[in-house]
Amino acid sequence: MRLHVIVEQDEAGYFVAEVPALPGCLSQGKTHDEAIANVKEAIEGWLEVMEAKRVVDAKRTIEVVG
Repeated sequence: MRLHVIVEQDEAGYFVAEVPALPGCLSQGKTHDEAIANVKEAIEGWLEVMEAKRVVDAKRTIEVVG
């Protein structure tokens, strides 16, 4: 999966990473690399939470293989 991540440095000097395609999915770090590592973890958590909230009707699902 590929997602766009926007990284900006805030006024305190921290790097803030946001994933526009995943509302509310963001993280930060003292360095650019730390922010990227942290947002990867946030993405995994975001996807787990959203999957757990979803009730899946097996009759209405298909598998798409790329």
